[in-house]
Amino acid sequence: MKARLYALTSALVLAVAAPLPSSAQDAASSPAASAKPATATIHGDQPGPTYDRRIFTQFAEHLGNGIYGGLWVGNDRKIPNTRGFRNDVVGALKDLGVPVIRWPGGCFADEYHWREGIGAKNKRPIKINTHWGGVTEPNSVGTHEFMDLTEQVGAEIYISGNVGNGSPQEMAEWVEYITSPAGSLADERAKNGHKAAWKLPYFGIGNELWGCGGNMKAEYAADVTRRYATFVKAPAGTKIVKIASGANGDDYNWTEVMMREAGEQLDGLSLHYYTVPGGGGWPPRASATEFDEAGWADTLAKTWKMEELVTRHSAIMDKYDPKKRVFLAVDEWGTWYAQDPGTHPGFLRQQNSLRDALVAAINLNIFAKHADRVKMSAIAQMVNVLQAMILTDGNKMVLTPTYHVFKMYKPYMDGTVLPIELTSPWYNKDQYVVPAVSASAVRDKAGVVHVALANADPNRVITVQAALSGLTASGVTGQVLTASAINAVNTFDQPNAVAPAAFTGAQLANGQLNVTLPAKSVVMLTLQ
Repeated sequence: MKARLYALTSALVLAVAAPLPSSAQDAASSPAASAKPATATIHGDQPGPTYDRRIFTQFAEHLGNGIYGGLWVGNDRKIPNTRGFRNDVVGALKDLGVPVIRWPGGCFADEYHWREGIGAKNKRPIKINTHWGGVTEPNSVGTHEFMDLTEQVGAEIYISGNVGNGSPQEMAEWVEYITSPAGSLADERAKNGHKAAWKLPYFGIGNELWGCGGNMKAEYAADVTRRYATFVKAPAGTKIVKIASGANGDDYNWTEVMMREAGEQLDGLSLHYYTVPGGGGWPPRASATEFDEAGWADTLAKTWKMEELVTRHSAIMDKYDPKKRVFLAVDEWGTWYAQDPGTHPGFLRQQNSLRDALVAAINLNIFAKHADRVKMSAIAQMVNVLQAMILTDGNKMVLTPTYHVFKMYKPYMDGTVLPIELTSPWYNKDQYVVPAVSASAVRDKAGVVHVALANADPNRVITVQAALSGLTASGVTGQVLTASAINAVNTFDQPNAVAPAAFTGAQLANGQLNVTLPAKSVVMLTLQ
């Protein structure tokens, strides 16, 4: 029964080259199909799992201007900062309520040696960032600085350890340096300016062991994970959640082997999947801003692949962990396009459009459907890299459409998921066919119900007729995020081109919620 209630009946993921099922073929051949209303039932009488606040985890890697210039400006007094971290960016992150920050990578973590980032800054070695652009890495932001950042933001710590070219001893000593209340490493930490031990809630046992973390085979990676996890030890009375390097996209064998061989030593298993539109090949070639409707549809179709991935990886995890003790951490996801023209190709800087806002909303709704297993996710990345929350240039800062989606979903943090039965019309363009409407709902900790709706159709208004089962409401308010063009962006000169506005297209009548969804929009409703 629960599985049926959680099924978004329209959420069929279609491979670009795959033949369409008959229902999708009908949609593709019927230009009026997406004009039909969507129907839904929101089940307040059958509450589901918690929408874990860690699903809104952020990711900060030593990549391009993600750290230096984006977060850290050091002694640059032209940009207001607190102990080197820029106040405008930290303030924006605090407004999001960022729960956890993952650091220092990413692939950068696979070659990061923590001792190079402690002590006097003028004595820290200057290295070459071999993964990202071949530029120098000054090690100005190390363990103490990162801990300061998380304290300024109010976030918890998720460190990715170096399994790539580091040793179990190095990893164990880093954990001890951070967490130990006494001993020689605690004394060293005190000499470097922080006497008290830090809390270390989350620790990643490597990053992408199948790729930049060592190009390992699944069986070998499972053995390595078991070995390294053995030496990640928390002080008495505390716990460190250990998250293993999980699969790349649809590598289901990786999840099978990791759960079978190492599952008992893990608390979480990661999954990495990027939305990469275009004709394939690497590096990505599609533009972040210069795209037509086919580029819009291609991107959203590839985004819906997340539904299939989470479903199938979760099923494998269920086989070995039916009590769902080990959570799925989708700790790298988001869009990946060609870098913006004129920027360093190794810095992965891309603009962020209304299309990215839809990508974010669809993924956050998918995670709601799978909230029994997905307890953490981290969009890539926080500032200036890939599908960023924030873009900076010198002393200028702008919030992206993706930032605004995360802010709209903020009430979801630790809310109770309310299952939705949804039947949506199809949206199709050329060979791409996706559900036009994506939806989720939660009851927050104060008992207020929030309903998220996204309309992927860039051309048509869609009416949603939602029955409220086990819910009573006398009023509804909301916000909408949309724009006149599918490729609308926020710039330093026009920072509010894509920003939330009050939404008045929802009404309650006779126990039913009726919503008129604008084309290409994200809507968040609050039921009173």
